[in-house]
Amino acid sequence: MNKTLRFQWAVRASRPAARLVLVQDGRLLAGPSLPVPERRALEAWLAAAKFTGEVAATAWPPGLPVPVLLVGIGKTPEFHPARWRRAWAAAGRALANVRTLKTISCEWPAAASFPLTTAELAGLAADGLLQGEYSFEAYKSERSARRLAIEWTGAALATRAVRAAVHLAEQTGGILREVRDVANRPANDLAPMALAAQVRKLARRAGLACRVWNQEALRRAQCRALLAVAQGSHRPPCLIRVAYAGRRGWRPFVVVGKAVMFDSGGISLKPPKDMDWMKYDKSGGMVALATVLLAAHRRLPRPVVAYIPAVENMPGGGATRPGDIVTARNGKTVEILNTDAEGRMILADALTFAADEKPAAIVDVATLTGAVIVALGHEATAVLGNNDRLILELMLAGEATGERLWQLPLWSEYDEMLKGKFADLKNIGDGSAGTIAGGAFLKQFVPADIPWAHLDIAGTAWREAEQAHGAPGATLAGARLLAEWAARSRPGP
Repeated sequence: MNKTLRFQWAVRASRPAARLVLVQDGRLLAGPSLPVPERRALEAWLAAAKFTGEVAATAWPPGLPVPVLLVGIGKTPEFHPARWRRAWAAAGRALANVRTLKTISCEWPAAASFPLTTAELAGLAADGLLQGEYSFEAYKSERSARRLAIEWTGAALATRAVRAAVHLAEQTGGILREVRDVANRPANDLAPMALAAQVRKLARRAGLACRVWNQEALRRAQCRALLAVAQGSHRPPCLIRVAYAGRRGWRPFVVVGKAVMFDSGGISLKPPKDMDWMKYDKSGGMVALATVLLAAHRRLPRPVVAYIPAVENMPGGGATRPGDIVTARNGKTVEILNTDAEGRMILADALTFAADEKPAAIVDVATLTGAVIVALGHEATAVLGNNDRLILELMLAGEATGERLWQLPLWSEYDEMLKGKFADLKNIGDGSAGTIAGGAFLKQFVPADIPWAHLDIAGTAWREAEQAHGAPGATLAGARLLAEWAARSRPGP
């Protein structure tokens, strides 16, 4: 559970400790609880300061009898759940930086026109607040120790549906906080087998089944692609399976998440600048873990299984060399031309385990390519796959949760760039369409009759600097949409 924010309700906040007021199109979206004199003072300040309310802009206007946090939600024609959630995340970040505040009242007018229900808006708002106020402080000698009450004000925000949506967001935020704490741990403190221990603990608490294949078990399972990545490190790899049983008779959704605990690039060494961020190359695995934990908490009828291949990619004396050829678990041979294209190697073997589950669908999540940042920046996650219906379902879930996806093609013509000279496949393409090349490689390890999608979260998995809507570190981008996708699945296999 979240230890900083808590939520409460009041029919009318006559004299709150502070107020949160939205600004849209340069105008206040204030509820009836805001006194007329304060409203006029705020309107005068907006005009003088030229505060138009761009998405995630915040301000504390001076000279008011009660402190007011103004939060911009952008322009009416540009409203989107992602922007709404980001605005509230910025509010959470602004509140996290005010240590003395104990309670703040939130309200928006019932007459405001939004393309979502009040319950949906409130759920996204609560989710954003929790996301924005989070900071990773496990290694700091001084940590923030305060609690802030978010008071939802007015009859429109006191309904059973709104309370249920906020409560779900609060529960989700607590789970994501725990997983983010793991995702943010540095590599010196979280080797692959140490990650397995953390996952076991979280799985046991949630009542989930957990199995771990250690290095010897992976050898017996002929996971040579995965082992090839790990052999340069003295810290052994593992494969983790976490399963939520769901309802009997339903085929599972399987989520496969890349967990490279640290990625040096191996022999194909990365440039040293910003290599410290490669502790976040485990983000896909953390998303997979969060997804199955969320499914269990929500008691979804759909079974959800997570596979997390965990390795460290290092340039040690035993490391794989460019030009080496290995045989993956499904029997295909791979010519390794670049040891920094390691994520697809460990996912290849894990995807074959996922296929063994006879699932209704497989989704893999990975910080796979820098090329996706060139294509989409940090605003959207790329999605590719072999089934347009599955991709549409994922995109719709992302639209609802504010985690937007953008589809890239995966036509058979792209397979040509991955044909090896001395093996069935090579692990990199010809230098073009890098994100698509990664997806085309992974496609070779999923049976064509199983719906499959690949999410490349390299641009959305973490923030490298403090931003208005969040602290540096892991974002777990994709976990909310995958849990929503599983929740929306229809009855039956």
